[in-house]
Formats: sequence, C-alpha cells, structure tokens
Amino acid sequence: MSEKIIQSSVVTVQIGVARADGKLSITDSDVTFVPFNQQLGLGPYRFSRHEIASVVQCFGKGGGIMPVTRDAIRITLSSEQVYEFIIAEPEQWVKALSETVS
Repeated sequence: MSEKIIQSSVVTVQIGVARADGKLSITDSDVTFVPFNQQLGLGPYRFSRHEIASVVQCFGKGGGIMPVTRDAIRITLSSEQVYEFIIAEPEQWVKALSETVS
C-alpha cells in the first residue's frame, strides 16, 4: 500500500545548467521527484524526509548562473547532496519540508 501524498506540484529540477520538468511529491516519510522525460538522466529521485538537513528558498538560475526567479527551493540532505527545484509557492514547500528538519 502506498503512502498518501501530502503535497505535490509540477516543478523544474535544476542541476548546474541542466534542467528537467517533472512532479515533486511529499508523503509523511519520503520526497519523490519523477521527471516527465526520464531519458535526460535527471531523476527520478527519492529520499527520506529524515535525511533532510535543511530546506531554504533560493533563486532559480538561467544557464546555471544568472538568477531568473525567486520561486525556487534548495533541499540539502545530511549526506550533503543538494537538490534545487523551481516551484510555485516556495514558502509553502519550505514550511512543509522543514517540519521534519531537526
């Protein structure tokens, strides 16, 4: 039986200059990103919410360097792996994901 999705949205994952559109979802225990085009090699990603060290609002960048939007979040895991997502209503996502950060 799969867990109930608490929140989900269409997002863009950004890793350096590479980007991929997909769906970001959170459940009580996990965060999942599934790209619409899995052939780009940017996902799918899945990690436990307990692995999250921090969640902050950040800039989405054009070409990986030029800030183009404030509607983005950066999730840093305890392993120091970092994920950045361009997303609508980033404040709500920061709040929802920060609830598990200790």
